[in-house]
Amino acid sequence: MLTQTITAPAVTAVTAAKVVPAPRAQAVPTVDQFSVIANSAGAIASEFSYRKDEEIYGEGEPSEYVYQVIRGAVRTYKLLNDGRRQIGAFHLPGDVFGLDAGSTHRLTAEAIADTTVRLVKRRNLEAAAGSNVQVAHNLWTMTASDLRHAEDHMLLLGRKTAMEKVATFLLEMDRRLAKAGMMALPMCRRDIGDYLGLTLETVSRALSQLSDQGILVFSSARQIVLRNRQRLADMDA
Repeated sequence: MLTQTITAPAVTAVTAAKVVPAPRAQAVPTVDQFSVIANSAGAIASEFSYRKDEEIYGEGEPSEYVYQVIRGAVRTYKLLNDGRRQIGAFHLPGDVFGLDAGSTHRLTAEAIADTTVRLVKRRNLEAAAGSNVQVAHNLWTMTASDLRHAEDHMLLLGRKTAMEKVATFLLEMDRRLAKAGMMALPMCRRDIGDYLGLTLETVSRALSQLSDQGILVFSSARQIVLRNRQRLADMDA
């Protein structure tokens, strides 16, 4: 939850309890939709940092800012009435989040690891979209991408077996995270289960089966090398 008013590109004084100093962030690519929108709108982007498991904003809070992950990772989720947690998305460096359709956030956003984000005021972007075609187009593109992800996630939750869900997740993370053939997952297996609608035990069992079949190899608990992407793709078909 953000409580500090942003008035400058760089924040040197921290007043919000949830905002903490961060090590130097690894820069995201300068050419991306967020940069194009912010520059076209003349919006001031500021950086904030959050510790592992720290809340960035809560469900039902005013949707005042649009965010981009600079380093670390963010999960957005909803708590169900029975206390279960359903994770809607994982946001990785370069990803934009917080662009809700209404005036309040539908989900809660938390840092998965120590995370730095940059943000701009939503009202500035909306004002610019009214007069700048490029800003309006990029906002529409980002919104359409979020909708497509939500539709894919709905299909994954409703129509796939446990192994198919894990295969789909691994292929997605491989596409978004893999470097030099290895992906380092920032999220734990419980997070994966809450994203896929599976128990922790089911996720662990599926990963062990894939390892036994030689489809993947664990370098560590969260570092995975995929040895047979085609087998995973066949499961995901």
